[in-house]
Amino acid sequence: MASPAPATPSSFALLGTRIQKIINSPAAQRSRAALIYRLEHESPEDWLTLLDEIAENDNVTIAHRDDGGVQLFWTVPQDD
Repeated sequence: MASPAPATPSSFALLGTRIQKIINSPAAQRSRAALIYRLEHESPEDWLTLLDEIAENDNVTIAHRDDGGVQLFWTVPQDD
């Protein structure tokens, strides 16, 4: 019996994975900042949903740029 084909990730999941790689890159982690753009093939609705989810984090600042990019800045809370 053949095993079922793996489920294809949703467009939102693919977008999230792409942005997560950018945020987790060594350069972004060192500077605690990342510049992200929506790619032409990505859904504007997915993009807005992702930005809303990012904005829910207390330690993240989002700055929209004139060129359509979004600059993310974050702080790492100090341990008590």
